[in-house]
Amino acid sequence: MTGQKRQVAMPQRRAPGGLDQILLLVGRLNYAWTNTESLLIYLIAGLAKVNKETAIVIFLTLNTTRARMDVVERLAKLPQTPEDCRADVLQLLERLGQQSKLRNKYSHCIYSFDEKGDISHTQQMRIFDGKTSIKYGKVEAVDEPEVVRITECIKDITDINNGIWDVVKRNRFPT
Repeated sequence: MTGQKRQVAMPQRRAPGGLDQILLLVGRLNYAWTNTESLLIYLIAGLAKVNKETAIVIFLTLNTTRARMDVVERLAKLPQTPEDCRADVLQLLERLGQQSKLRNKYSHCIYSFDEKGDISHTQQMRIFDGKTSIKYGKVEAVDEPEVVRITECIKDITDINNGIWDVVKRNRFPT
């Protein structure tokens, strides 16, 4: 069967609204994420007791979200951080970390399309090594429950954004 493509049967569940709705939601998800991640600059500034420009240099030097979140978490755990501020920051970071999973899924996947040209599935771009074999590309449907998950994720990221601003204002961190 050299030269022939192997067809993989996909369940026929699809998200209502089609391609435009999914692209709009993924765009909103990435916008909400990026906007909220950038607020880590203010947490770095306040927790490290540096000015905003220094915090920007630290933020931009760390080239992954995980590294940026780790720095904020570690700064929050320092003894000089007031307990209420520490608790608020750690709770917000935990929530942000939970939402990063869905954001990462849609930012780093291959999209599969149905016969109408609508997105029907995502396939992860990851390899899982076993002892004697590999697996790759977990396939998941983009259906109504997934649309609800994305929408809820956007709402939670927006709420986290507001929570970070609240911490920044209450603690008089540099802005």
